[in-house]
Order: sequence, then structure tokens, then C-alpha cells
Amino acid sequence: TVLYAEAYREKYAEFLKTDFPRIPFTADFDLFQALAALGKRLVDLHLLRSEELDPPLARFEGKGDGRVAKTERQGFRYDLQEARVYINPGQYFAPVPQEVWEYQIGGYQVLEKWLKDRRERRLGLEESKTYCRIVTALQCTIAIQEEIDSLYPEIEKKIVDIII
Repeated sequence: TVLYAEAYREKYAEFLKTDFPRIPFTADFDLFQALAALGKRLVDLHLLRSEELDPPLARFEGKGDGRVAKTERQGFRYDLQEARVYINPGQYFAPVPQEVWEYQIGGYQVLEKWLKDRRERRLGLEESKTYCRIVTALQCTIAIQEEIDSLYPEIEKKIVDIII
């Protein structure tokens, strides 16, 4: 869970680039339990099995054949003003807040990559539902990260020394 804390990633940035992550364990049992609960929520969200995903925040709207355009010129784009992800000139997912659209994991912009992996294919009902659930999962992830960030300073106060 602490890997999602911005303060952790900043503090250990160089170490994270070259080695396995150093995980600080708190000696505060209640804090550990709170972080474990947040971690479980993240796992359930990322595996798309969380009850928090229903109903999804975004909807698939517009008229068209459901085909994901290959390029921006063909209609694939994010519209900041409307908070919409267009897959073609007439169909889009909305609302998709900018912070959710820009959210990255492993150097990839999650929502953009998911659609780019499906370029020139038609999205069926299940894929459209999945995308809406991913939008919701990312929005929840951002909120959970803020909770973890607020708890992280307490972790640093009581770290368990683990000798391997």
C-alpha cells in the first residue's frame, strides 16, 4: 500500500529505479490495519471485483458502430472541456475527469492504452462496461492514494527494523 504514497515514491525515487522497493513497516498496529484495508480496496478495484465499481461513474454514449478509431484525425481523442473520451466522431465515454484520463501505471496512460490496444475493433457491450468500470476504478484509486498520502507521515514515525 505504501508504494502508492507520493511521499514514499519521492523519498525512495532513486532506490526504486535501481533495486527492489524498500517497504517501511509501521509498528503501529492500528495504522497497519488501516493501510491493509486500503490495500485490499486497491486490489479489489484493480481486479475489477469491487462493489465500489457499481454503478460506474462513466457511460458509453453517442451513435455509431462502436469501432475505436486509429488516430485523432479519425476521431480518437480526449475532450477536456466536455470530459469525454471519444473513440470515434460520434461515440464517447463520459464523464471522464482529466486526472483520471491522465492517470498512469508503469509509465502508461491507462485509459488511453486500453483503447489503443483495441484500435480498429468494435467494442461490444461487455468491453464498454469494462471501460466504464476502469474509469471508476481509477477515480477510486486516486481517492485512496490521497488517503494513503495522508497516513504516510505516521508510518515514518514508527518503522519496524527488519534485518534480513
